[in-house]
Amino acid sequence: MSVTHIFVNLPVTDIAASKAFYQALGFPLNPQFTDETSAYVVVSETIALQLAPHDKFRSFTNQDVPDSGGVISALGVESRDEVDRITDTALRSGGSPTKDPTDFGWLYNRGFADPDGHHFEVVYVDMDAMPEQPA
Repeated sequence: MSVTHIFVNLPVTDIAASKAFYQALGFPLNPQFTDETSAYVVVSETIALQLAPHDKFRSFTNQDVPDSGGVISALGVESRDEVDRITDTALRSGGSPTKDPTDFGWLYNRGFADPDGHHFEVVYVDMDAMPEQPA
């Protein structure tokens, strides 16, 4: 078996505000799967977020709309500067901080929640500087 993509479905309260938030982070929308009732946010070639208001999200499942705080999605990036750029942009665009930065020298990350409380961490790992037994 080989998994080729990850599609993360997130319930949101305001689809327009959510679209604007993720676009501010630099993530484009795929117009083939985006309309006034949902948004397909391209995180990378293999990762996408599908945003849907609660009423539409309920059509995806027989379960209750989940609490946004139940999952932390970590986004790996190529530099410390990219960690700061994405996190600072999230905080300026309606997100909120979720924790203090972690800095082990070889690993650096910061966290934010989107306007609906979905928790993300942005992580940079310098594999060349990583100790044999990481902390």
